[in-house]
Amino acid sequence: MTKTKVANLSQMYTKYLNLVQAVRSLPSFPSLDAVESRMLNTFAAAWHDEKQITVLEAMVMLPEISTTTAHRRLKMLRKKGMIDLNLDAHDNRVKYVVPTKATHQYFAQLGQCMEKAQEAA
Repeated sequence: MTKTKVANLSQMYTKYLNLVQAVRSLPSFPSLDAVESRMLNTFAAAWHDEKQITVLEAMVMLPEISTTTAHRRLKMLRKKGMIDLNLDAHDNRVKYVVPTKATHQYFAQLGQCMEKAQEAA
């Protein structure tokens, strides 16, 4: 990779970070802490691959976070309207973590930040 390309990519990423920070300060943007944000990003990758995530799987997806902390954050994400829980069709003891409309809007806004950063570079 050439020096110029590295510099351009670095500028684009910095622009993206600045745009995300600006968007996150908007009152309409959900207030998420670092753990909640990381959990959502991890879930998004699994959802993109059309994987269903059980609550138990969600609680261990980030090994550096205790299951107790993960469970609390799942409850907060649900309270904030960023995830919902769907019962398994065959076993009511199993619940799946699913994205909400707010989650799709959240990632759409972040995607717009990426587009703007790319246009600016």
